[in-house]
Amino acid sequence: MRRFTATALTALGVVITSACGAQKTTSTTAAPGASGTPSAKEAVAAETTGDSAAAKLPPASESIFADITVAAGIKNPAGPWPDGKYQTPEITPGGLALFDYDGDGDLDIYQVCHAPPGSFETPAPNRLYQQQPDHTFREVPDAAGLNDPGFGHGVAIGDADNDGDLDVYVTNYGFDAFYRNRGDGTFENATAAAGFPHEHHWSSSAAFLDYDRDGDLDLFVVRFAIFDPNKRCKGSASDAELDYCGPHTFDGVADSLFRNNGDGTFSDVTVEAKMTAPARGWGIVTGDFNGDGWIDIYVSNDEEPAQLWINGQDGAFSDEAAIVGCAFNGAGRVEAGMGTAAGDVNGDGLFDLLKTHITSETNTLYLASADGLYTDATADAGMAPIDRPYTGWGCAILDYDLDSDLDIAVANGRVTRGPVFPGANLGAFWNRFGEPKLLFANDGAGKFEFLGPKTGEFGARPEVTRGLAVGDLDEDGDLDLVTNNLDNTLRIFRNDAPRAGRHWLLVRTLIGKRDAHGAQVSIELAGKRLVRQANPVYSYLSSNDPRAHFGLGEHADVKELRITWPDGKQERFPIDGVDRTVTVVQGAGQAVE
Repeated sequence: MRRFTATALTALGVVITSACGAQKTTSTTAAPGASGTPSAKEAVAAETTGDSAAAKLPPASESIFADITVAAGIKNPAGPWPDGKYQTPEITPGGLALFDYDGDGDLDIYQVCHAPPGSFETPAPNRLYQQQPDHTFREVPDAAGLNDPGFGHGVAIGDADNDGDLDVYVTNYGFDAFYRNRGDGTFENATAAAGFPHEHHWSSSAAFLDYDRDGDLDLFVVRFAIFDPNKRCKGSASDAELDYCGPHTFDGVADSLFRNNGDGTFSDVTVEAKMTAPARGWGIVTGDFNGDGWIDIYVSNDEEPAQLWINGQDGAFSDEAAIVGCAFNGAGRVEAGMGTAAGDVNGDGLFDLLKTHITSETNTLYLASADGLYTDATADAGMAPIDRPYTGWGCAILDYDLDSDLDIAVANGRVTRGPVFPGANLGAFWNRFGEPKLLFANDGAGKFEFLGPKTGEFGARPEVTRGLAVGDLDEDGDLDLVTNNLDNTLRIFRNDAPRAGRHWLLVRTLIGKRDAHGAQVSIELAGKRLVRQANPVYSYLSSNDPRAHFGLGEHADVKELRITWPDGKQERFPIDGVDRTVTVVQGAGQAVE
Protein backbone atom coordinates (compact mmCIF):
# COMPACT_ATOMS: atom_id res chain seq x y z
CA MET A 1 0.00 0.00 0.00
CA ARG A 2 1.19 3.49 -0.82
CA ARG A 3 2.56 5.37 2.21
CA PHE A 4 1.75 9.05 2.61
CA THR A 5 4.10 11.64 3.98
CA ALA A 6 2.93 14.17 6.58
CA THR A 7 2.79 16.83 3.85
CA ALA A 8 0.63 14.64 1.64
CA LEU A 9 -1.64 13.80 4.54
CA THR A 10 -2.12 17.48 5.34
CA ALA A 11 -3.22 18.08 1.78
CA LEU A 12 -5.76 15.30 2.20
CA GLY A 13 -7.26 16.91 5.30
CA VAL A 14 -5.45 14.85 7.92
CA VAL A 15 -3.54 16.47 10.77
CA ILE A 16 -1.27 14.18 12.79
CA THR A 17 -0.43 14.88 16.41
CA SER A 18 2.22 12.98 18.33
CA ALA A 19 1.68 11.47 21.75
CA CYS A 20 2.97 14.60 23.49
CA GLY A 21 0.58 16.81 21.52
CA ALA A 22 3.06 18.60 19.23
CA GLN A 23 1.81 19.02 15.67
CA LYS A 24 3.94 17.37 13.02
CA THR A 25 2.28 19.33 10.24
CA THR A 26 2.13 23.02 9.61
CA SER A 27 -0.98 25.11 10.06
CA THR A 28 -2.05 28.49 8.80
CA THR A 29 -4.07 29.13 11.95
CA ALA A 30 -2.48 31.71 14.20
CA ALA A 31 -1.73 30.54 17.71
CA PRO A 32 -3.53 32.22 20.59
CA GLY A 33 -1.73 35.41 21.44
CA ALA A 34 0.08 35.58 18.10
CA SER A 35 -1.25 39.06 17.44
CA GLY A 36 0.27 40.35 20.64
CA THR A 37 -2.80 39.70 22.79
CA PRO A 38 -2.07 37.33 25.71
CA SER A 39 -3.43 33.85 25.22
CA ALA A 40 -6.02 32.46 27.62
CA LYS A 41 -3.33 30.36 29.30
CA GLU A 42 -1.05 33.37 29.72
CA ALA A 43 -3.90 35.43 31.11
CA VAL A 44 -4.84 32.79 33.65
CA ALA A 45 -1.22 32.32 34.71
CA ALA A 46 -1.01 36.05 35.33
CA GLU A 47 -4.24 36.18 37.33
CA THR A 48 -3.97 32.98 39.34
CA THR A 49 -2.38 33.24 42.75
CA GLY A 50 -1.18 30.59 45.15
CA ASP A 51 1.06 27.59 44.74
CA SER A 52 0.96 25.41 41.66
CA ALA A 53 0.39 21.68 41.87
CA ALA A 54 2.47 19.77 44.40
CA ALA A 55 5.83 19.55 42.64
CA LYS A 56 5.14 17.12 39.82
CA LEU A 57 2.90 14.19 39.11
CA PRO A 58 3.89 10.89 40.72
CA PRO A 59 5.41 8.09 38.63
CA ALA A 60 3.26 5.30 37.27
CA SER A 61 1.81 3.02 39.91
CA GLU A 62 1.21 -0.72 39.89
CA SER A 63 -2.56 -0.22 39.95
CA ILE A 64 -4.72 0.40 36.89
CA PHE A 65 -5.99 3.82 37.94
CA ALA A 66 -4.04 6.05 40.33
CA ASP A 67 -5.61 8.96 42.20
CA ILE A 68 -3.46 11.97 41.28
CA THR A 69 -5.96 14.63 42.37
CA VAL A 70 -3.75 16.40 44.90
CA ALA A 71 -0.58 16.13 42.85
CA ALA A 72 -2.45 17.50 39.83
CA GLY A 73 -3.30 20.67 41.74
CA ILE A 74 -6.98 20.12 42.51
CA LYS A 75 -8.00 21.65 45.83
CA ASN A 76 -11.22 20.10 47.03
CA PRO A 77 -13.47 21.64 49.70
CA ALA A 78 -12.19 21.23 53.24
CA GLY A 79 -14.27 19.96 56.12
CA PRO A 80 -17.19 17.56 56.36
CA TRP A 81 -20.17 17.86 54.06
CA PRO A 82 -23.35 18.75 56.01
CA ASP A 83 -25.85 16.03 56.76
CA GLY A 84 -28.64 15.66 54.25
CA LYS A 85 -32.15 17.05 54.64
CA TYR A 86 -33.81 14.17 52.72
CA GLN A 87 -34.83 16.46 49.89
CA THR A 88 -34.26 14.45 46.75
CA PRO A 89 -32.56 17.08 44.50
CA GLU A 90 -29.66 17.18 46.99
CA ILE A 91 -28.86 13.49 46.39
CA THR A 92 -28.73 13.53 42.56
CA PRO A 93 -25.94 15.98 41.41
CA GLY A 94 -23.44 16.51 39.89
CA GLY A 95 -21.68 16.25 36.57
CA LEU A 96 -18.51 17.49 34.92
CA ALA A 97 -16.96 18.06 31.52
CA LEU A 98 -13.59 17.39 29.91
CA PHE A 99 -13.12 19.89 27.09
CA ASP A 100 -10.58 22.25 25.58
CA TYR A 101 -12.10 25.54 26.70
CA ASP A 102 -9.15 27.72 25.64
CA GLY A 103 -8.26 26.08 22.33
CA ASP A 104 -4.70 25.15 23.31
CA GLY A 105 -5.03 21.48 22.38
CA ASP A 106 -5.43 19.80 25.77
CA LEU A 107 -8.41 18.88 27.91
CA ASP A 108 -9.48 21.11 30.78
CA ILE A 109 -11.93 20.18 33.56
CA TYR A 110 -15.24 21.87 34.31
CA GLN A 111 -16.94 20.90 37.56
CA VAL A 112 -20.66 21.45 38.08
CA CYS A 113 -21.22 22.32 41.76
CA HIS A 114 -24.18 22.61 44.09
CA ALA A 115 -24.85 24.12 47.50
CA PRO A 116 -25.05 22.13 50.76
CA PRO A 117 -28.16 19.99 51.41
CA GLY A 118 -31.41 21.90 51.28
CA SER A 119 -29.75 25.17 50.21
CA PHE A 120 -31.25 25.20 46.74
CA GLU A 121 -31.18 28.99 46.40
CA THR A 122 -27.66 29.45 47.80
CA PRO A 123 -25.09 30.30 45.09
CA ALA A 124 -22.74 27.41 44.36
CA PRO A 125 -20.43 28.62 41.57
CA ASN A 126 -19.08 26.01 39.19
CA ARG A 127 -15.32 25.58 38.88
CA LEU A 128 -12.98 25.45 35.88
CA TYR A 129 -9.49 23.95 35.92
CA GLN A 130 -7.05 24.75 33.14
CA GLN A 131 -4.49 22.13 32.20
CA GLN A 132 -0.86 23.24 32.32
CA PRO A 133 2.00 22.00 30.10
CA ASP A 134 3.10 19.55 32.82
CA HIS A 135 -0.44 18.08 33.00
CA THR A 136 -1.23 19.66 36.34
CA PHE A 137 -4.22 21.99 36.70
CA ARG A 138 -4.82 25.55 37.87
CA GLU A 139 -8.24 26.80 38.90
CA VAL A 140 -9.36 29.62 36.63
CA PRO A 141 -10.63 32.72 38.48
CA ASP A 142 -14.42 32.98 38.27
CA ALA A 143 -14.29 29.93 35.99
CA ALA A 144 -13.62 32.28 33.05
CA GLY A 145 -17.27 33.33 33.26
CA LEU A 146 -18.59 29.78 33.68
CA ASN A 147 -19.12 30.22 37.43
CA ASP A 148 -22.83 29.53 37.13
CA PRO A 149 -24.34 29.98 40.62
CA GLY A 150 -27.22 27.55 40.28
CA PHE A 151 -27.88 24.28 42.08
CA GLY A 152 -25.83 22.46 39.49
CA HIS A 153 -26.57 19.09 37.98
CA GLY A 154 -25.18 18.55 34.49
CA VAL A 155 -23.39 20.04 31.51
CA ALA A 156 -23.29 19.76 27.71
CA ILE A 157 -20.43 20.97 25.54
CA GLY A 158 -20.66 21.93 21.85
CA ASP A 159 -19.74 24.58 19.33
CA ALA A 160 -23.20 26.06 18.89
CA ASP A 161 -22.16 28.81 16.44
CA ASN A 162 -19.59 26.87 14.37
CA ASP A 163 -16.81 29.35 15.16
CA GLY A 164 -14.34 26.78 16.46
CA ASP A 165 -14.83 27.66 20.14
CA LEU A 166 -16.73 25.40 22.52
CA ASP A 167 -19.90 26.68 24.18
CA VAL A 168 -21.45 25.38 27.40
CA TYR A 169 -24.97 24.55 28.56
CA VAL A 170 -25.45 24.01 32.32
CA THR A 171 -28.44 22.15 33.75
CA ASN A 172 -29.67 22.99 37.24
CA TYR A 173 -32.36 22.32 39.72
CA GLY A 174 -33.70 25.79 39.05
CA PHE A 175 -32.77 27.78 35.97
CA ASP A 176 -30.50 26.39 33.27
CA ALA A 177 -27.89 28.58 31.60
CA PHE A 178 -26.17 28.81 28.22
CA TYR A 179 -22.67 30.27 27.98
CA ARG A 180 -21.16 31.40 24.71
CA ASN A 181 -17.40 31.21 24.26
CA ARG A 182 -15.99 34.63 23.35
CA GLY A 183 -12.94 33.04 21.73
CA ASP A 184 -10.49 34.69 24.10
CA GLY A 185 -10.69 32.13 26.88
CA THR A 186 -13.74 33.68 28.56
CA PHE A 187 -17.49 33.10 28.41
CA GLU A 188 -20.63 35.22 28.52
CA ASN A 189 -24.05 34.22 29.74
CA ALA A 190 -26.13 34.18 26.56
CA THR A 191 -29.17 32.32 27.87
CA ALA A 192 -31.69 35.04 27.10
CA ALA A 193 -29.97 36.22 23.92
CA ALA A 194 -30.03 32.67 22.57
CA GLY A 195 -33.77 32.40 23.18
CA PHE A 196 -33.76 29.81 25.95
CA PRO A 197 -36.78 30.24 28.24
CA HIS A 198 -36.36 31.43 31.82
CA GLU A 199 -38.17 28.50 33.42
CA HIS A 200 -37.61 26.63 36.64
CA HIS A 201 -36.83 22.96 35.97
CA TRP A 202 -35.21 19.98 37.57
CA SER A 203 -32.92 19.40 34.61
CA SER A 204 -30.40 16.58 34.47
CA SER A 205 -28.37 15.66 31.39
CA ALA A 206 -28.12 17.53 28.09
CA ALA A 207 -26.64 16.92 24.67
CA PHE A 208 -25.64 18.95 21.63
CA LEU A 209 -26.48 17.11 18.39
CA ASP A 210 -27.38 17.94 14.81
CA TYR A 211 -30.70 16.13 14.61
CA ASP A 212 -31.90 17.87 11.41
CA ARG A 213 -28.57 17.64 9.52
CA ASP A 214 -28.47 21.36 8.71
CA GLY A 215 -24.89 21.79 9.93
CA ASP A 216 -25.73 23.42 13.28
CA LEU A 217 -25.73 21.74 16.68
CA ASP A 218 -29.15 21.58 18.29
CA LEU A 219 -29.74 20.86 21.98
CA PHE A 220 -31.67 18.17 23.85
CA VAL A 221 -32.27 18.71 27.58
CA VAL A 222 -33.35 15.85 29.86
CA ARG A 223 -35.75 16.77 32.68
CA PHE A 224 -36.38 14.70 35.80
CA ALA A 225 -39.55 15.68 37.68
CA ILE A 226 -41.48 18.31 39.60
CA PHE A 227 -40.09 18.43 43.11
CA ASP A 228 -42.36 18.99 46.10
CA PRO A 229 -40.13 20.23 48.97
CA ASN A 230 -42.83 19.41 51.51
CA LYS A 231 -42.72 15.68 50.86
CA ARG A 232 -40.70 13.46 53.18
CA CYS A 233 -40.36 9.70 53.00
CA LYS A 234 -39.40 6.85 55.31
CA GLY A 235 -37.18 3.92 54.57
CA SER A 236 -40.05 1.45 54.95
CA ALA A 237 -43.35 0.97 56.77
CA SER A 238 -41.46 -0.44 59.75
CA ASP A 239 -38.66 2.10 59.63
CA ALA A 240 -39.39 5.39 61.37
CA GLU A 241 -36.19 7.06 60.14
CA LEU A 242 -36.48 9.42 57.17
CA ASP A 243 -34.92 8.53 53.84
CA TYR A 244 -34.87 10.03 50.35
CA CYS A 245 -38.10 9.73 48.38
CA GLY A 246 -38.21 7.44 45.39
CA PRO A 247 -38.97 8.66 41.87
CA HIS A 248 -42.66 7.78 41.91
CA THR A 249 -43.14 10.41 44.60
CA PHE A 250 -42.76 13.10 41.94
CA ASP A 251 -44.59 13.77 38.68
CA GLY A 252 -42.45 13.29 35.60
CA VAL A 253 -42.12 15.90 32.86
CA ALA A 254 -41.25 15.94 29.18
CA ASP A 255 -37.72 16.57 28.00
CA SER A 256 -36.99 19.51 25.70
CA LEU A 257 -35.57 19.75 22.18
CA PHE A 258 -34.21 23.09 20.97
CA ARG A 259 -33.47 23.65 17.28
CA ASN A 260 -30.49 25.81 16.42
CA ASN A 261 -31.74 28.57 14.10
CA GLY A 262 -28.27 29.24 12.73
CA ASP A 263 -28.27 32.87 13.85
CA GLY A 264 -27.20 32.42 17.46
CA THR A 265 -30.69 31.60 18.72
CA PHE A 266 -32.62 28.43 19.53
CA SER A 267 -36.31 27.53 19.26
CA ASP A 268 -38.17 25.04 21.41
CA VAL A 269 -39.45 22.40 18.96
CA THR A 270 -40.41 19.71 21.48
CA VAL A 271 -44.04 19.66 20.38
CA GLU A 272 -43.16 19.78 16.70
CA ALA A 273 -40.75 16.88 17.23
CA LYS A 274 -43.48 14.85 18.98
CA MET A 275 -41.34 14.34 22.09
CA THR A 276 -43.92 15.42 24.68
CA ALA A 277 -44.26 12.13 26.59
CA PRO A 278 -43.50 12.79 30.28
CA ALA A 279 -40.90 10.68 32.07
CA ARG A 280 -38.27 11.01 34.77
CA GLY A 281 -35.02 11.25 32.86
CA TRP A 282 -31.38 11.11 34.00
CA GLY A 283 -28.88 9.94 31.39
CA ILE A 284 -28.53 10.41 27.66
CA VAL A 285 -26.46 8.99 24.85
CA THR A 286 -26.84 9.93 21.19
CA GLY A 287 -25.92 8.20 17.95
CA ASP A 288 -27.28 6.57 14.83
CA PHE A 289 -28.80 3.53 16.49
CA ASN A 290 -30.82 2.19 13.54
CA GLY A 291 -28.24 2.72 10.81
CA ASP A 292 -30.21 5.13 8.64
CA GLY A 293 -27.66 7.96 8.79
CA TRP A 294 -29.64 10.19 11.18
CA ILE A 295 -28.84 10.87 14.83
CA ASP A 296 -31.13 9.24 17.41
CA ILE A 297 -31.45 9.78 21.19
CA TYR A 298 -31.51 7.23 24.02
CA VAL A 299 -32.70 8.44 27.45
CA SER A 300 -32.51 6.44 30.68
CA ASN A 301 -35.51 7.10 32.92
CA ASP A 302 -35.98 6.39 36.62
CA GLU A 303 -38.50 3.57 37.18
CA GLU A 304 -39.96 4.41 33.78
CA PRO A 305 -39.36 2.73 30.42
CA ALA A 306 -36.25 4.05 28.73
CA GLN A 307 -36.87 6.03 25.56
CA LEU A 308 -35.17 5.44 22.22
CA TRP A 309 -36.14 8.44 20.13
CA ILE A 310 -35.68 7.38 16.49
CA ASN A 311 -35.20 10.26 14.10
CA GLY A 312 -37.96 10.34 11.51
CA GLN A 313 -35.86 12.49 9.13
CA ASP A 314 -38.70 15.02 8.99
CA GLY A 315 -38.13 16.91 12.23
CA ALA A 316 -40.12 14.46 14.33
CA PHE A 317 -39.12 11.48 16.49
CA SER A 318 -40.85 8.30 17.61
CA ASP A 319 -40.06 6.35 20.77
CA GLU A 320 -39.23 2.82 19.64
CA ALA A 321 -37.50 1.56 22.78
CA ALA A 322 -40.28 -0.90 23.63
CA ILE A 323 -40.45 -2.11 20.04
CA VAL A 324 -36.75 -2.86 19.67
CA GLY A 325 -36.15 -4.18 23.19
CA CYS A 326 -34.26 -1.52 25.18
CA ALA A 327 -37.11 0.05 27.21
CA PHE A 328 -37.33 -2.68 29.87
CA ASN A 329 -35.02 -5.38 31.16
CA GLY A 330 -35.21 -8.94 29.90
CA ALA A 331 -37.96 -9.74 32.40
CA GLY A 332 -40.11 -6.95 31.00
CA ARG A 333 -39.69 -4.71 34.03
CA VAL A 334 -38.82 -1.05 34.33
CA GLU A 335 -35.66 -0.18 36.21
CA ALA A 336 -34.17 2.86 37.92
CA GLY A 337 -32.16 4.01 34.93
CA MET A 338 -29.49 6.61 35.71
CA GLY A 339 -26.38 6.71 33.51
CA THR A 340 -26.05 5.32 30.02
CA ALA A 341 -23.38 4.68 27.39
CA ALA A 342 -23.04 3.06 23.96
CA GLY A 343 -20.29 1.00 22.38
CA ASP A 344 -19.55 -2.21 20.49
CA VAL A 345 -18.70 -4.60 23.31
CA ASN A 346 -18.78 -7.86 21.31
CA GLY A 347 -16.98 -6.76 18.15
CA ASP A 348 -19.85 -7.11 15.68
CA GLY A 349 -19.72 -3.48 14.51
CA LEU A 350 -22.99 -2.48 16.22
CA PHE A 351 -23.48 -0.09 19.13
CA ASP A 352 -24.68 -1.84 22.27
CA LEU A 353 -26.22 0.03 25.21
CA LEU A 354 -25.38 0.11 28.92
CA LYS A 355 -27.70 1.49 31.58
CA THR A 356 -26.91 1.82 35.30
CA HIS A 357 -29.43 1.15 38.05
CA ILE A 358 -30.20 1.25 41.77
CA THR A 359 -29.17 -1.36 44.34
CA SER A 360 -31.06 -4.68 44.00
CA GLU A 361 -31.15 -4.13 40.23
CA THR A 362 -28.28 -5.05 37.94
CA ASN A 363 -26.78 -2.64 35.47
CA THR A 364 -28.31 -3.64 32.15
CA LEU A 365 -26.36 -4.44 28.98
CA TYR A 366 -28.36 -4.50 25.76
CA LEU A 367 -26.69 -6.14 22.77
CA ALA A 368 -27.65 -4.77 19.35
CA SER A 369 -28.39 -7.07 16.43
CA ALA A 370 -28.25 -6.57 12.69
CA ASP A 371 -32.04 -6.55 12.50
CA GLY A 372 -32.22 -3.46 14.74
CA LEU A 373 -33.36 -5.27 17.88
CA TYR A 374 -31.73 -5.32 21.33
CA THR A 375 -31.34 -8.25 23.69
CA ASP A 376 -30.80 -8.02 27.44
CA ALA A 377 -27.46 -9.81 27.77
CA THR A 378 -26.83 -8.83 31.38
CA ALA A 379 -26.86 -12.36 32.76
CA ASP A 380 -24.36 -13.65 30.19
CA ALA A 381 -22.05 -10.62 30.53
CA GLY A 382 -20.98 -11.67 34.03
CA MET A 383 -21.27 -8.30 35.79
CA ALA A 384 -24.60 -8.85 37.55
CA PRO A 385 -23.35 -10.73 40.64
CA ILE A 386 -20.90 -7.89 41.30
CA ASP A 387 -22.93 -4.77 40.53
CA ARG A 388 -26.32 -5.82 41.96
CA PRO A 389 -25.63 -4.44 45.48
CA TYR A 390 -24.58 -1.03 44.13
CA THR A 391 -26.35 2.04 42.79
CA GLY A 392 -24.73 3.05 39.51
CA TRP A 393 -24.61 6.55 38.01
CA GLY A 394 -21.85 7.70 35.66
CA CYS A 395 -20.64 4.97 33.33
CA ALA A 396 -18.40 4.44 30.34
CA ILE A 397 -17.71 1.83 27.69
CA LEU A 398 -13.98 2.30 27.04
CA ASP A 399 -10.81 0.43 26.16
CA TYR A 400 -8.77 1.14 29.29
CA ASP A 401 -5.95 -1.32 28.49
CA LEU A 402 -5.53 -0.71 24.72
CA ASP A 403 -6.25 -4.35 23.83
CA SER A 404 -8.93 -3.33 21.24
CA ASP A 405 -11.85 -4.60 23.38
CA LEU A 406 -14.23 -2.22 25.12
CA ASP A 407 -14.37 -2.46 28.91
CA ILE A 408 -16.82 -0.91 31.41
CA ALA A 409 -16.39 1.55 34.27
CA VAL A 410 -19.18 2.50 36.69
CA ALA A 411 -19.40 5.17 39.40
CA ASN A 412 -21.59 4.30 42.40
CA GLY A 413 -23.31 5.89 45.38
CA ARG A 414 -26.61 5.11 47.08
CA VAL A 415 -29.78 7.18 47.29
CA THR A 416 -31.13 5.23 50.27
CA ARG A 417 -29.43 4.28 53.50
CA GLY A 418 -27.42 1.06 53.55
CA PRO A 419 -24.58 -0.77 55.29
CA VAL A 420 -21.27 1.04 55.60
CA PHE A 421 -18.46 -0.24 53.42
CA PRO A 422 -14.99 -0.65 54.97
CA GLY A 423 -12.85 2.40 54.33
CA ALA A 424 -15.71 4.89 54.14
CA ASN A 425 -14.66 8.24 55.57
CA LEU A 426 -17.56 10.53 54.72
CA GLY A 427 -19.01 11.16 58.17
CA ALA A 428 -21.70 9.21 60.01
CA PHE A 429 -24.55 10.39 57.76
CA TRP A 430 -22.97 9.96 54.33
CA ASN A 431 -21.05 6.76 55.12
CA ARG A 432 -24.39 4.98 54.71
CA PHE A 433 -24.55 6.18 51.10
CA GLY A 434 -20.92 5.62 50.02
CA GLU A 435 -19.97 2.83 47.60
CA PRO A 436 -16.82 1.88 45.66
CA LYS A 437 -16.54 2.32 41.91
CA LEU A 438 -16.28 -0.67 39.58
CA LEU A 439 -14.12 -1.64 36.59
CA PHE A 440 -14.77 -4.64 34.36
CA ALA A 441 -12.43 -6.06 31.70
CA ASN A 442 -13.87 -7.41 28.44
CA ASP A 443 -12.64 -10.77 27.15
CA GLY A 444 -13.35 -9.65 23.58
CA ALA A 445 -16.69 -11.40 23.23
CA GLY A 446 -18.76 -9.33 25.63
CA LYS A 447 -17.95 -11.30 28.79
CA PHE A 448 -16.62 -9.18 31.65
CA GLU A 449 -14.26 -9.82 34.56
CA PHE A 450 -14.44 -7.70 37.71
CA LEU A 451 -10.96 -6.37 38.37
CA GLY A 452 -11.44 -5.69 42.07
CA PRO A 453 -8.24 -4.64 43.88
CA LYS A 454 -6.36 -4.50 40.57
CA THR A 455 -8.35 -1.37 39.76
CA GLY A 456 -6.36 0.57 42.33
CA GLU A 457 -7.54 3.78 43.90
CA PHE A 458 -10.44 4.17 41.47
CA GLY A 459 -12.25 1.28 43.15
CA ALA A 460 -10.78 1.39 46.64
CA ARG A 461 -12.56 4.32 48.33
CA PRO A 462 -16.32 4.23 49.07
CA GLU A 463 -17.79 7.59 48.03
CA VAL A 464 -21.10 9.03 46.86
CA THR A 465 -20.08 9.51 43.25
CA ARG A 466 -22.34 10.77 40.49
CA GLY A 467 -20.59 12.16 37.40
CA LEU A 468 -17.86 10.25 35.56
CA ALA A 469 -16.04 11.68 32.53
CA VAL A 470 -13.50 10.00 30.26
CA GLY A 471 -10.64 11.47 28.25
CA ASP A 472 -6.95 11.32 27.51
CA LEU A 473 -5.84 14.08 29.85
CA ASP A 474 -2.10 13.62 29.45
CA GLU A 475 -2.10 12.81 25.72
CA ASP A 476 -0.32 9.49 26.20
CA GLY A 477 -2.91 7.44 24.31
CA ASP A 478 -4.80 5.81 27.14
CA LEU A 479 -8.00 7.06 28.75
CA ASP A 480 -8.09 8.68 32.17
CA LEU A 481 -11.13 9.05 34.43
CA VAL A 482 -12.46 12.04 36.36
CA THR A 483 -15.31 11.83 38.87
CA ASN A 484 -17.49 14.29 40.74
CA ASN A 485 -18.89 13.37 44.15
CA LEU A 486 -21.99 14.51 45.94
CA ASP A 487 -19.91 16.71 48.27
CA ASN A 488 -18.35 18.59 45.31
CA THR A 489 -15.17 16.54 45.58
CA LEU A 490 -13.44 16.17 42.22
CA ARG A 491 -11.04 13.28 41.61
CA ILE A 492 -8.61 12.57 38.77
CA PHE A 493 -7.63 8.97 38.12
CA ARG A 494 -4.66 8.57 35.80
CA ASN A 495 -4.56 5.44 33.70
CA ASP A 496 -1.48 3.42 34.68
CA ALA A 497 -2.58 0.13 33.14
CA PRO A 498 0.27 -1.98 31.72
CA ARG A 499 0.58 -1.28 28.01
CA ALA A 500 3.93 -2.66 26.84
CA GLY A 501 3.80 -3.29 23.11
CA ARG A 502 0.25 -2.00 22.71
CA HIS A 503 -0.69 0.76 20.29
CA TRP A 504 -3.47 3.32 20.01
CA LEU A 505 -5.16 6.00 17.92
CA LEU A 506 -7.20 9.05 18.86
CA VAL A 507 -9.34 10.47 16.07
CA ARG A 508 -10.84 13.93 16.11
CA THR A 509 -13.54 14.44 13.50
CA LEU A 510 -14.38 17.95 12.35
CA ILE A 511 -17.14 19.50 10.28
CA GLY A 512 -15.55 22.79 9.37
CA LYS A 513 -14.20 24.09 12.68
CA ARG A 514 -16.40 22.10 15.05
CA ASP A 515 -16.41 18.55 16.36
CA ALA A 516 -18.70 16.21 14.46
CA HIS A 517 -20.85 14.88 17.29
CA GLY A 518 -21.95 11.37 16.39
CA ALA A 519 -19.45 10.63 13.63
CA GLN A 520 -18.61 6.93 13.41
CA VAL A 521 -14.96 6.00 12.91
CA SER A 522 -13.93 2.51 11.80
CA ILE A 523 -10.65 0.76 11.09
CA GLU A 524 -9.67 -2.70 9.91
CA LEU A 525 -7.51 -4.50 12.45
CA ALA A 526 -6.21 -8.03 12.06
CA GLY A 527 -9.18 -9.11 9.98
CA LYS A 528 -11.85 -7.46 12.13
CA ARG A 529 -13.54 -4.10 11.98
CA LEU A 530 -13.41 -1.80 14.98
CA VAL A 531 -16.09 0.90 15.19
CA ARG A 532 -16.04 3.80 17.62
CA GLN A 533 -18.09 6.99 17.94
CA ALA A 534 -16.65 10.50 18.16
CA ASN A 535 -19.10 11.93 20.64
CA PRO A 536 -18.88 13.56 24.10
CA VAL A 537 -22.44 12.53 25.04
CA TYR A 538 -22.72 9.60 27.48
CA SER A 539 -22.38 8.71 31.20
CA TYR A 540 -24.42 10.75 33.71
CA LEU A 541 -24.71 14.56 33.72
CA SER A 542 -21.30 14.74 32.05
CA SER A 543 -19.47 15.54 28.82
CA ASN A 544 -16.43 13.60 27.66
CA ASP A 545 -13.42 13.81 25.34
CA PRO A 546 -15.10 14.10 21.91
CA ARG A 547 -12.42 12.11 20.09
CA ALA A 548 -12.86 8.48 19.04
CA HIS A 549 -10.36 6.28 20.86
CA PHE A 550 -8.91 3.00 19.63
CA GLY A 551 -6.78 0.54 21.51
CA LEU A 552 -4.97 -1.51 18.88
CA GLY A 553 -3.29 -4.22 20.91
CA GLU A 554 0.01 -5.21 19.34
CA HIS A 555 -1.08 -4.18 15.85
CA ALA A 556 0.62 -1.16 14.31
CA ASP A 557 -0.34 -1.63 10.66
CA VAL A 558 -3.45 0.57 10.46
CA LYS A 559 -3.29 2.56 7.23
CA GLU A 560 -6.78 3.97 6.78
CA LEU A 561 -9.78 5.38 8.61
CA ARG A 562 -13.35 5.24 7.38
CA ILE A 563 -15.66 7.97 8.67
CA THR A 564 -19.44 7.90 8.56
CA TRP A 565 -20.40 11.53 9.15
CA PRO A 566 -23.57 12.61 10.98
CA ASP A 567 -25.17 13.45 7.62
CA GLY A 568 -24.71 9.84 6.46
CA LYS A 569 -21.86 10.50 4.02
CA GLN A 570 -18.78 8.30 4.16
CA GLU A 571 -15.13 9.09 3.49
CA ARG A 572 -11.79 7.33 3.66
CA PHE A 573 -8.66 8.95 5.08
CA PRO A 574 -5.14 7.51 4.88
CA ILE A 575 -3.02 7.71 8.02
CA ASP A 576 0.71 7.40 8.43
CA GLY A 577 1.29 5.37 11.56
CA VAL A 578 -0.29 4.85 14.96
CA ASP A 579 0.30 6.03 18.55
CA ARG A 580 -0.88 9.51 17.67
CA THR A 581 -3.89 11.78 17.39
CA VAL A 582 -5.36 12.20 13.92
CA THR A 583 -7.69 15.06 12.99
CA VAL A 584 -9.87 14.65 9.90
CA VAL A 585 -12.15 17.23 8.28
CA GLN A 586 -15.30 16.36 6.38
CA GLY A 587 -14.95 16.88 2.66
CA ALA A 588 -11.18 16.42 2.60
CA GLY A 589 -11.13 12.63 2.29
CA GLN A 590 -11.97 10.16 -0.45
CA ALA A 591 -15.72 9.74 -0.80
CA VAL A 592 -17.15 6.25 -0.35
CA GLU A 593 -20.09 5.56 -2.61
